[in-house]
Amino acid sequence: MTYRLSRPLQSALLIVSAVLLLSWAYHRYGGLGVAGALGALVMCALVYISRFIKVIRLVAQRPVGHVESAVMLHARLRRGMPLLRVLTMTGALGQALTEPGVEPELFRWTDESFACVDCEFVGGRVAHWTLRRPDAEVPDAAQ
Repeated sequence: MTYRLSRPLQSALLIVSAVLLLSWAYHRYGGLGVAGALGALVMCALVYISRFIKVIRLVAQRPVGHVESAVMLHARLRRGMPLLRVLTMTGALGQALTEPGVEPELFRWTDESFACVDCEFVGGRVAHWTLRRPDAEVPDAAQ
């Protein structure tokens, strides 16, 4: 079982870590240490932002709600997976099934065979997902 910190606690931990890094750099190396530590923090932020922009460019080029294989997506999903990771796996934005800003958010990805995966996101992370396959054609009973 993996344990995840709550989002406010993650933010607080990040801020405290940055302040501790800056204070350590100041006490150890003075002004040059602060400049170096700020450079490292800015570089980490730029790496995260560039990854985010790369994923958004990738998904902007694909049709909304399309995925190569719904079955493979269903097999690769994990509870707690962030939305950015799901977008990277699917390569497309999901078709929104709920109004924007409503929790939980529901998105659907469909493949060529009309099999679809419905994902429920709470706080930007996967909470639940279901695979729906198209029904086999039922023979007409009137014949």
